[in-house]
Parts: sequence; structure tokens; C-alpha cells
Amino acid sequence: MSTFTQHFIQDQTLLPIIEKIEAGERLSLEDGMTLYNSNDLLTIGQLANLVNTRKNGNNVYFIENMYINPTNVCEAHCAFCGFRRDPGEEGAYTMSMDDLLEYVAKGYTPTTREFHIVGGHNHTVPFDYYLDTIRTLKKNYPDVTIKAYTGAEIVFFAQIAGLTEEEVLKELVKAGLDTLPGGGAEILTEEYRAKMSPEKASTDEWLNVHRLAHNLGMKTHATMLYGSIEKPEERLIHMMRLRELQDDTNGFMVFIPLAIQPKKVTASIKRRTSAFDDMKTMAISRLMLDNFPHVKAYWINIGTQLTQMAVNFGSSDIHGTLVEERISHAVGALTQSGLTRDELVWLIKGAGKQPIERDTFYNIIKEY
Repeated sequence: MSTFTQHFIQDQTLLPIIEKIEAGERLSLEDGMTLYNSNDLLTIGQLANLVNTRKNGNNVYFIENMYINPTNVCEAHCAFCGFRRDPGEEGAYTMSMDDLLEYVAKGYTPTTREFHIVGGHNHTVPFDYYLDTIRTLKKNYPDVTIKAYTGAEIVFFAQIAGLTEEEVLKELVKAGLDTLPGGGAEILTEEYRAKMSPEKASTDEWLNVHRLAHNLGMKTHATMLYGSIEKPEERLIHMMRLRELQDDTNGFMVFIPLAIQPKKVTASIKRRTSAFDDMKTMAISRLMLDNFPHVKAYWINIGTQLTQMAVNFGSSDIHGTLVEERISHAVGALTQSGLTRDELVWLIKGAGKQPIERDTFYNIIKEY
């Protein structure tokens, strides 16, 4: 045992897993459960840091990006969402193309690399609205990468347009789409989805959209929304289903564990994920997803200080500047809605890591 010694390991049940990881072997569902059942967080974190260092060295990546949520009108009623509105409800909005350009102009800088676009499943507008959103942005900001529409949104577009998911993707690519974000995955088990998001894409539908996107040559993202009703086993099943698809396509760039936010900012700490669970889930994600290049710490959900910890618990990415994040902040997120490049660099350096500004596809823009 080269890296770890039994003397420093609190939980001896981790020894077989340590041997597997040091040998570069894949972990099983049972291994994942052993990790979740262990309270030896420092050993789990060290293992994840070992795996991440093998893949990414001391580098931690970030991007200068901008969130755009063109509409919050949504036909779905997901149990965890505070962002959605019904048509005509107070606070409901749908941006026109002029509204869109006005909104972007307020936050855009010459170094903005990416527009990250997600919104409600708005059934009051046609599929052309979603195409026009991309066309308008691509026409006015041709050098900015467009990361738009979750796998669940693609399934919704196919339904309203009478097209297949593959046809929808091809139309979006023709309009200027570059990559899919990872949202809409939540937890990829039908037991969970039946309770939490019954009106959205099924597990198989979400996975199939990303398979189709990968087959079209697109690189995409994947998330996991944890901390509500799911069991630890379901989190692991979620990771393993993504891992299986990645074995087939190698189309995922990054995995993003998202801590669920309570419905109100004033919610007690008992309604939030614990720092212990956040760090353990980050580390286990890195250990289970051996074929993913990156695991991202989403500072919007876990906060800036835990994000600094996360880059020593398996994360190689801390997301981006955002400018204005709305979805998590429509519920109980306590974090800032945006950070500057200098603040992101400071966070990464403060954790003893090398800050790397990247584009959407992890090409290096600048080392700090």
C-alpha cells in the first residue's frame, strides 16, 4: 500500500477500496455504498484527490460565463423547483428577442466565453422561439459558445414540435448550439422521478438525448441533484448509468453534483445538505466516475468556502463567473449570484491549486 497506511486510516473497511484505487481498478456499487457508509471523510477525500491529481495535476479550471434564463413559464411541476411559474402568474416572464439582447448587453464583457441557457418548459411558445433564442445570440455574439437546453428540455421540444429528439438536436445545432448543459438529470431512477419530476423526461429519455448528442459529435455535461428523498444507492446508480454511457460514447466532459436548495432562504440548516455530505458526495463522485475527465464544484450551491475544500476532495473545476444565477436563487441559495474572475482565481490559489481559465471544452485560455 504505497500512498496510504493502515496506521492513518480510521475505517478499515476502506482498505480493499484503497487497493482498488491505487491499482486503477473500477469501483462497484458495493464499493460506493461502503464509501457512503463510512465516516472516514479524510481518507475518502485523499483518495479522490489522488484520482483527480492523476487526471488533472494541480490544475483547477474556471470559465467566464453568463447565465441566461429566457423564460420561467413551465408546464412541469417539479417538487424541488421555486423558479417555475404558470402562464399569467405573478412573476412569470418570457423574454422577447429584444429583451434577450438587452439583458445580455448588461452583463456581457469582451472576455465572456459562454452563454449558459436553461429555462422553463414553456408550452405557450413554439419550438421556433427556442431556435430563435440561439440564432439571435449566435448572430450578435458569434464568438461566444452556446451551452443551451437540458436533456429534459430537448424531450419537451420534441413533444411540442412533433419531431424526434435527434431532429430537434440537429435543428438546434443548425441554429448555433454548441453543447448541452447537464441539467434535467436530477436523480436517474424512475422511483425518484415519479415522486419529484413526474412530468419531465424519464431516465432513459434523458440518457438517450445525451447519447444522440454524443453521436452527433457534441460534448456535453451531466449533473446530479442530491439531498432530497433519494437513497445513497440511488446516487450511485445515477453515477453508474452515466459511467456506462460514457463507456459507450466518451461524450461527457464533466460531472456536476448539485446540492438541493430549500424552498426559502430562511430555511433552517436541517433543510440543507450538510458540509460533510457535500464533501463526501464530491469525493465519491470522483472515485466512481473513473471515465469522466472532470468533477465540478458548483459554488452557487455549496458556497465559496466549501468550494475551496472541494478542490482537495476530487474537484478540478469550480464553474464560472455566472453574472446572475436565478434558478438556485429562486429558492434557498445563500450564495452570491455571480463572482469576478479575480475572485475565482483567489479562491483557487487559496486552496493551494493552479487556476486555469478555460473555454467550454477545457481548452486553456490563461494560467494564473
